[in-house]
Amino acid sequence: MSSLSSASIPSSVSSSSASAPQFAHSAQSQGVSLPDEVAFELLHSELVGQVLEKTDPEERERALSNLELIGFNAGYRLIEKLTRESPKFKDELDLMKFVCKDFWTCVFRKQIDNLRTNHQGVYVLQDNRFKFLAKVSESRQYLESAPKFVIFSCGLVRGSLANLGVNSIVTAEISSQLPSVKFQVQVQRS
Repeated sequence: MSSLSSASIPSSVSSSSASAPQFAHSAQSQGVSLPDEVAFELLHSELVGQVLEKTDPEERERALSNLELIGFNAGYRLIEKLTRESPKFKDELDLMKFVCKDFWTCVFRKQIDNLRTNHQGVYVLQDNRFKFLAKVSESRQYLESAPKFVIFSCGLVRGSLANLGVNSIVTAEISSQLPSVKFQVQVQRS
């Protein structure tokens, strides 16, 4: 990959994302656990658990593919609701900033920590405290299962971008300093 440059992500949450993400974020910072957030984490853990139970490699691959597809469908539908009142994006980088800021805040109650691009259709979204790996990082014995905890999120990003007209391939790289994850988005030009 050629050199990447950093893109700044404004820290203020725009009015287009309504007050729900702001309320959820402020409630979380005060130590309040939101029921929908807990339910989402439990659902995700159960979905990944179903994949991990598969012993046949072919069945496991099919389950992983289905998990990514569930994420794709969820991201596709969620971004539609989030962008309903938003103005059109001026370019691809503006669209990626929206995903890193508003979309990520809606789903994970925090913004992406770093967005980099090579301005040739490759974007790297870094989350230094990825929610779905927080529990895995506490138990090093499950480290080899860690990649399965990011597949759903790869689908979320890919689905959200597909709805916005961007065909992409999304992969994740789990760093040795868990729970840090880098999501690489490679835009597929036609």
